[in-house]
Amino acid sequence: MAITQHPTAIVSPKAQIDDNVKIGPFTIIEDDVHIHEGTEIISNAYIANGATIGKNCLIFPGVVISTKPQDLKYDNSPTKTVIGDNNEIREYVTIHRGSQATGVTIVGNNNLIMAYSHIAHDCRVGDYNVLANVVQLAGHVHIEDWVVIGGVVKIHQFCKIGCHAMVGGDVKVTKDIAPYTLVGENPPKVDGINKIGLKRRGFSPEVIKEIEEFYKMVFHSGLNNTDGINKYLELHPNGILPEIQHCIEFIQKSQRGVYR
Repeated sequence: MAITQHPTAIVSPKAQIDDNVKIGPFTIIEDDVHIHEGTEIISNAYIANGATIGKNCLIFPGVVISTKPQDLKYDNSPTKTVIGDNNEIREYVTIHRGSQATGVTIVGNNNLIMAYSHIAHDCRVGDYNVLANVVQLAGHVHIEDWVVIGGVVKIHQFCKIGCHAMVGGDVKVTKDIAPYTLVGENPPKVDGINKIGLKRRGFSPEVIKEIEEFYKMVFHSGLNNTDGINKYLELHPNGILPEIQHCIEFIQKSQRGVYR
């Protein structure tokens, strides 16, 4: 199918617009932009230089993508914003392009990014995440896959949120949040594991129980993280689940520390 473009939209002739893209009223698309097939921009969006938007995304009014980062060190390098397929980006979301530090801001596939959320420069957002209204990601934040972040959550720069974690509304995050965990209070702490989310996503009762046992040992046995991990490994000499291995690597690589 051909491109559908409203007559009030301003689209650079240099932009690469694939077939079956719909561009609604008063949308502005700059030169260095690639929008893949099946994506719809409803109206009043601004897509700036450096943006690549994947297939079958739905972009709501007021969205701004790939404008320059809010970083005083930014040197006007030609950086990028790369957004994958099947994302729903709701009203007035802002996604800034990367700085010269990494060169790119990345949003993966199948994410729901709700109204007024902000994804800052150099962030990495994986697949199948839900960012509720007014979630604010500072620069260099990394969200793995299948994460649910409640409304008005603020996440400090360089923090990392592990896969299948759930963060309750209005939490202020200044440390890393380990995979599969549930954090829902201020000041933040691990309230348990995201059992309901894991069940919905097909994790077996045995795997869920083992993840829970791991975190009991590491976070709630009176040991520090290193000693808790070592104790867990001593008790499992015949090997561990890949899910537990990911948790261990996440904790060991954390630069900001993890909530317990």
